[in-house]
Amino acid sequence: MRDVIIIGGGPAGLQAALTLGRLHRSVLLLDAGSYRNDPAAHMHNFLAQDGTPPAELREAARSDLAAYDTVEVRAAAVDRVSGVADDFAVHLADGSVERSRRIILATGLRDEVPDVPGVDELWREGDLVAHCPFCHGHEMAGQVVGVLGAERAGHLVAMMAPVAASMVVLADGEPVDEDARAFLAARGASVVEGKVERVERSGAGLVAVVEGEPVALGGLFVGPTSHQAAPFAEQLGLATLPSGGVEVDVMGRTSVDGVLAAGDMAHEASLPMALAAVLVAAASGLKAGAACVQSLL
Repeated sequence: MRDVIIIGGGPAGLQAALTLGRLHRSVLLLDAGSYRNDPAAHMHNFLAQDGTPPAELREAARSDLAAYDTVEVRAAAVDRVSGVADDFAVHLADGSVERSRRIILATGLRDEVPDVPGVDELWREGDLVAHCPFCHGHEMAGQVVGVLGAERAGHLVAMMAPVAASMVVLADGEPVDEDARAFLAARGASVVEGKVERVERSGAGLVAVVEGEPVALGGLFVGPTSHQAAPFAEQLGLATLPSGGVEVDVMGRTSVDGVLAAGDMAHEASLPMALAAVLVAAASGLKAGAACVQSLL
C-alpha cells in the first residue's frame, strides 16, 4: 500500500511526484509513454526552458526523482482504477495490481485536429501547424499566418496581429458576417472563402489549397477538439465540466475523496478550459502533490 499512485508521466505527474518525494511519501508514478505535446519539437513560454525539447525536460525530471528513495517511476500502462480513499486499486495492462491511499490523475488530453487532408500530418511534425499563440506565435513572426476556420479567427487574429506580417482567415466554408469582416480587416486580416481541400509543406512554410487556388503561409493555427486521453476519470465517477475537463478546486481536488487531478485534463469551474501550458501543468502537479500531503496527515 503506497501513499500515492500518480498516473501520467508528463510535467504535472512528474512535479507531483517530486513534491511528494521531498516529504518522503511513498509514490509510484506510472508512465505509459504518450504525451500531449509529443508533436512539439520545442517548448516555449517557460521560464529558463524556452526552446527546450519536451523529452529533455521529462528526462531531467526523472533524473531529479532518482534522488528520492520513496519515489518509483515505472514505464507501464494502466487499464482501470477502482476503489475508495485509503484503498485504491490500479489495474495495470500486464495484469498486476498496485494499491494506494491516494490517486493523482495526470493523463492529459488527446487533440483531434480539423479533418482537412494534410493538417494532421503537419500537426504531428510540430513546427507549422499549431493551436496556441503563446507557445508557437513568436516562431511565426514576420510571416503570413493563417487561421483555419472562422469561428475563433477573431481572437487569434487579434492576438497575432502584432507578431505576424499579415493574417489570412481560411473560412473553410463557414459564414463570416459583416461585423466579423470589419473586425478582421481593421487588424489587417484578409478572408479566403471556400473549402480548404488540403494543406501541404512547401519549402520553409506551407500551402493551403482552397478550391484549387494555393494560399502560401508561414504557419497555420487550427482549433483542435480535445478529449480525455484516458478513461480513469469516468471509471472513478469524477465530476466534469462543459469543456470535458475534470472539475477540480484550486488545489487539484476532484469531486471524489482521495482523487486529485493535475495538468491539462482538469481545471477549476471558473475557467472555460484548462490553460494548456507546460509551466501551468507543472504548477498544478505541485499543488496536487501538496494537497495529497495534507490529506494524508
